[in-house]
Amino acid sequence: LLKDSEMHRIFIEEINVDMQTHLPQIVSFWEQVVFSKGDYRKNVMQIHINLNQLTPLNPEHFQTWIQTLYKVIDSKFQGEFTEKLKTRALSIATIMQIKTNSIS
Repeated sequence: LLKDSEMHRIFIEEINVDMQTHLPQIVSFWEQVVFSKGDYRKNVMQIHINLNQLTPLNPEHFQTWIQTLYKVIDSKFQGEFTEKLKTRALSIATIMQIKTNSIS
């Protein structure tokens, strides 16, 4: 995802995400979403609403994220959980777009 110049700008240049810290959080979040287990306890929606206030997120950002995620999923996995992951990701992206656009 960070190979995309716009996404890199947001996450690395604008908010300076520490990827070594962030990646385990991402894993924990998706483990909880897909397998209903894990220890993720943060409010992912609020985190992205706060991000949107720092640097506005637009539909193209969400589309880039979805396309990148689907590409990785399709290249690495197959089966029941891959479709569940893609469906949940699309739902989350849609809700985030609605929530971030309603407060912009």
